[in-house]
Amino acid sequence: LVDFASLADKVVGFSDDGTGVQTADCMKEAMLRCAKLNKIISAHCEVNDLLRGGYIHDGEYCKKHNHKGICSASEYEQIARDCELAKETGCHYHVCHISTKETVELLRQAKKDGLPVSGEVSPHHLILTEENIKDCHPNYKMNPPLRSIEDHAALIQGLNDHTIKVIATDHAPHAREEKDRPIQDAPFGIIGIQHAFPLLYTYLVKKNLVSLETILDALTIGPAHVLRLKGTVDIGDVANLCIVDLDKEFEIREADIQSKSINTPFIGVHCQGQIVANIMNGKLVEMGEL
Repeated sequence: LVDFASLADKVVGFSDDGTGVQTADCMKEAMLRCAKLNKIISAHCEVNDLLRGGYIHDGEYCKKHNHKGICSASEYEQIARDCELAKETGCHYHVCHISTKETVELLRQAKKDGLPVSGEVSPHHLILTEENIKDCHPNYKMNPPLRSIEDHAALIQGLNDHTIKVIATDHAPHAREEKDRPIQDAPFGIIGIQHAFPLLYTYLVKKNLVSLETILDALTIGPAHVLRLKGTVDIGDVANLCIVDLDKEFEIREADIQSKSINTPFIGVHCQGQIVANIMNGKLVEMGEL
């Protein structure tokens, strides 16, 4: 708990970032304070007592390779608690990086009940499952972990029926030497900003799993609305636009990554839909200039 009131005019909301709020009393107090200030709580949901040293999804791959798993309940149990607290307090509650089918259903029901809740999903959870992990490579280690095929299908459905209206990359850079360890010892997280759209376009839109309009809305208007930002482009506005060549194909190569970190499982993947330029605050910046 922080001094919410003194920070309120400087932020759009508050987050626990990478550590879930473990007690209902603490989260309720935070929600009560934020509700009075009309601010969002954006939550990383994780029950620490259920982690048990896990580092990948507690599924078939984990069992086959004798690893320690992270169970789905470690995510959705905290979300079930917080949806009840959102109902009680009236606070706008936003769930970060949804990964389980149970979470999708909880969010769907909460929205049907008219609760002020929203949620987001990351590109890697929309594209990969535990079955895509290769050679126990640490670049497949993220938190929450890559889940089952059933969880993946639920995330796609949640995006299509607008239960989930936001795609967020959960961009987590790490130095090469940090990730260059056995999967159980490496830190969680992958980079995701630079190639989010082409990966989503290649794996979801081109495969007719999700429409282009849904992807674009979830990357733009969706997050803007959650954060209570304008999110639209009108005549006379200073331009902030992204220019994409949907027909342009390319390979994700380490040498082309703009981040100082290269921790991604997508190196070597062939994509379609390359971002060729951005207009940022009215200035055209071609990707080659970065």
